[in-house]
Amino acid sequence: MASSTSRPVPVGMAAAALVLSVTLAGCAGAGAAESAPEALGTRGTTQAMPRQSSAADEASPAAVPAPLPGLGPATLAEIPGNARQVVLVTGRGKDSPRSRVVLYRRTGAGWQPGATWPAHNALRGWTDDHHAGDLRSPIGVFGLTDAGGLRPDPGTDLPYDRSGGFAVGGTGFEGEPLAGSFDYVVAIDYNHRPGTSPLDWTRPLGAGKGGGIWLHVDHGGPTHGCVSLAREHMKELLRALDPGRHPVIVMGDAESLAR
Repeated sequence: MASSTSRPVPVGMAAAALVLSVTLAGCAGAGAAESAPEALGTRGTTQAMPRQSSAADEASPAAVPAPLPGLGPATLAEIPGNARQVVLVTGRGKDSPRSRVVLYRRTGAGWQPGATWPAHNALRGWTDDHHAGDLRSPIGVFGLTDAGGLRPDPGTDLPYDRSGGFAVGGTGFEGEPLAGSFDYVVAIDYNHRPGTSPLDWTRPLGAGKGGGIWLHVDHGGPTHGCVSLAREHMKELLRALDPGRHPVIVMGDAESLAR
């Protein structure tokens, strides 16, 4: 299990994260004045597929599993061959801030679903060409390598950076308080350097392509670019993700994912 001891971050990083409305524009809609039409839907009723050492996971490495539902050939081709966990985020529409999340685990019998959870994404929906400040979530397949948060490690095997840099205040697009949104976070490896804290500000694609795209605790409204889940579901997800299974997130609106 990963230690909850924070890994060193670049000088000034924690302080910058505390001024969230400037430096974490990708996440949570900090300080946003706009409003959006929908609040969080009903909670999921099932549990995440638990981590377990199963011989079935490795029994047939050459077998072709049943395709993940709703994904077309172009999207499926982006999923790495060694991925054994997929967090599938399916948006309601290209311009919708609402989505659903399902955690899948690949076994010898194919892709097995776990929970189905309601979620929020960015205020204006989804884009294939994300830029800082566009208020859309990036479409694509991205690694899930690093976690962190303001609260102690809930029991994840991902590297976990507990830091005061995850503190957040202010209100979201619907006037909802943002406090606690970053209690638990998983960095989405969109313009993020794998193997570093979610608070790392390195942007391999350049600052203009945005960054700070996370899975984090839902605050009851749309985000700037992240995907947000209810607190208990974030904790379940963190406990289920296994770096040995090379987890990835597949995210976008349903029409785009079907390509």
